[in-house]
Amino acid sequence: MQQIEAIIDQFNLQEVRSALEGMGVEDFMESTIKCHQKGQVMIFRGARLMANIVEKVKLEIVTADDSVTRIVEAIGAITRTGRKEDCRIAIHPYLEVS
Repeated sequence: MQQIEAIIDQFNLQEVRSALEGMGVEDFMESTIKCHQKGQVMIFRGARLMANIVEKVKLEIVTADDSVTRIVEAIGAITRTGRKEDCRIAIHPYLEVS
């Protein structure tokens, strides 16, 4: 068993959800997190502001060893745009406690 942790942009969440459901992954955990990254320049009432904290979504999926690559490739194909802060994926061994 493996645990996949993916930190993705919240605008891609619905597309990732439907892709996971299409592969048969029905049970996963998602939570909203705040990340520090180089901010986006926003204009508010004529002033240019730099946003340093961005909201992202963290997905945690526990799956069998043989389906890890399919899930990671599906998430990566949807969310990666070339910038390293757009999608982070980590894979950890999942140990079941009896």
